[in-house]
Amino acid sequence: MAVQMKGRSLATLNDLSREEIEQILKTSELLKLQLIRGQEHPLLKGKTLAMIFEKPSTRTRVSFEVGMWQLGGYALYLSTNDLQLGRGETIADTARTLSRYVNGIMARVFAHQTIIDLIRYSSVPVINGLSDFSHPCQGLADLFTVYEKKGRLEGLKMAYVGDGNNVAHSLIEGCSKVGMNIILACPKGYEPDPKVVAQGKKDAQKNGSDVRVTNDPKEAVKGADVIYTDVWASMGKEKEHAQRVKILKPYQVNSKLAKGAKEDFIFMHCLPAHRGEEVTDEVADSANSVIFDQAENRLHTQKALMALVM
Repeated sequence: MAVQMKGRSLATLNDLSREEIEQILKTSELLKLQLIRGQEHPLLKGKTLAMIFEKPSTRTRVSFEVGMWQLGGYALYLSTNDLQLGRGETIADTARTLSRYVNGIMARVFAHQTIIDLIRYSSVPVINGLSDFSHPCQGLADLFTVYEKKGRLEGLKMAYVGDGNNVAHSLIEGCSKVGMNIILACPKGYEPDPKVVAQGKKDAQKNGSDVRVTNDPKEAVKGADVIYTDVWASMGKEKEHAQRVKILKPYQVNSKLAKGAKEDFIFMHCLPAHRGEEVTDEVADSANSVIFDQAENRLHTQKALMALVM
C-alpha cells in the first residue's frame, strides 16, 4: 500500500520509515523506466523548486534542475549572493518568504542547523541537498543503485572505508532501515557520530541486519558485496587536507584491498573523486565500478522524492 508523503520534509534518512524508503526506490524505478521509454511524466507541472546553494555542486545542481524540468516544473537557482542571507536576513524570514513563492525548497548548506531551521519555518517541503552532518539524497541514490545491481538490499554487506562523514551517516541510516549490513572502517578520531551509530544499531536490529565500526579496512571489506569510499577532506575541510591524507593513507581503496571483497562486489563513490587518494584509477575504472550509474541515479531518486513530497 502506498504511503502518503505529501508535504513531508527530509533532513536525514532517519526522517523516513522503511516503507517510505522502499516507496521512493519503487517510484525511482518507475520514473527511470518512463524516461528510458521516452514517456513524459509531468507530475509537478506548474510547480517551482527553490534551490539554495551555500556550496557549489555539479551533481546536485544538475540533477535537481533537470529533474524538475522532466517533471514539468521549474527550478530556481539561488546562491548566497542572490539571497539576503549574506546581508543578515534570518533563515526563518528567508524560509517564510520563499514559502509564499515556491512549492518546495532544496538546500545545500554547510551547517545542518540551517536545514533544521528551514524546515521549522517553511510551510512547503524542504529537502536537504547536503549538510555537514547528512547527505540523504545521496543515500537514497546509493540504495537504489545497489538494488539495481544486486536485485535486493536485505542481507547484503556494504563496507565503507575512509572518513566517517555526512555520507557515512546517511549510509548507516539507510542501510539499517532496509536490512542491509554495513561495516565502516575509519581511523581513530575519524569515526562517524556515535549517536548515528547507536540509532543505526537499533534500526538494524529491528530489520535483521548489523551496523559496525572498525579501524581495520581489511576486516571491513572481507566478503563485502559493496565497497564504498568518499573524499578524505570534504568541502569546508580543505585546510586539514595534508593532515588527513597522512592519516587516511592506509584506507585507500586499491586492488589489493578490494581482493578481500566478493568477486562480484560493486565499487561506489559519491563523487567527485580525488583519484590516487581515497581510490586508485584501477578500482574506479574497473568492471566492478558503478560510480557513474550511481551519479545518474541521483536524478531518478530525487525526482521520485520531489514527486512524492511536492
